[in-house]
Amino acid sequence: MLYPPWLDRNAYSFDSHELDLAGGARMHYVDQGVGAPILFVHGTPSWSFEWRHLIRALAHRNRCVAPDLVGFGLSSRPRDFPYTPAAHAGALAEFVEQLGLEDLTLVVHDFGGPIGLPLALAERSPVRRVVIINTWMWSLAGDPEMERAARIAGGKLGKFLYRWANLSLRAIMPAAWADRKKLTRAIHAQYLAPFSDRWSRGAVLWPLAHALLGSSRYYESLWARRAPLLELPVLIVWGMKDPAFRPAMLDRWTESLPGATVLQLPTGHWPHEEAPAAMVEATRSFIDFN
Repeated sequence: MLYPPWLDRNAYSFDSHELDLAGGARMHYVDQGVGAPILFVHGTPSWSFEWRHLIRALAHRNRCVAPDLVGFGLSSRPRDFPYTPAAHAGALAEFVEQLGLEDLTLVVHDFGGPIGLPLALAERSPVRRVVIINTWMWSLAGDPEMERAARIAGGKLGKFLYRWANLSLRAIMPAAWADRKKLTRAIHAQYLAPFSDRWSRGAVLWPLAHALLGSSRYYESLWARRAPLLELPVLIVWGMKDPAFRPAMLDRWTESLPGATVLQLPTGHWPHEEAPAAMVEATRSFIDFN
């Protein structure tokens, strides 16, 4: 494929692949290394670029597969795609089926949770183990802090600010780092570039802000089916200085998955960006042990 001029090929040096979905969307993905597969599922407003440190370190012993969700990163951006968590989950399931991924380690972050974790809940699941990073899989209704933020971001004012002020990438993302110096201009540019136009910010990014509360029934359905996670090895890595995904959300995971291995890091929302060495060590040890 032709790489866009803004892409930093030194930071993101992986070979690119593309896969066509039945609905007409084209998913871009990294497929690096050999061995037992690891599937990395990003959230918003990022793309597979966020996994570069883990891919580079783990591809020596594992096949690292990191797709860009439909509309994100280097994937296509069809105008008739719903861009809801359920729609992304369906596209991801088709992606996994087309690639024939089995016995995989599923790594999810942010919206990657409600988008990727359905793979682990399926009757014939391809998932062997799960790594959970600052994410959730239950309705946020009733959580005062999350509800307040979700009503602002997911409402009319939020949609306006997403489109015209790039709220998600220029304000929310930087605020979610514990050490903002680690979000350098060069790194931030790789996240800003895919959403340089107003249409995409309103049509691709904002629907997920709206879905924080708007997809509550979908989250409830996932949480009601969470039992298979109890049968899987689970590693939970949590950035304890995340201003949105607070320790109470980690507590809910640990209460529901008492057998999970837990690593708390003094980072913000992206532990794998702020503390990549710790993330690599924890993930490698988890896979080797389980």
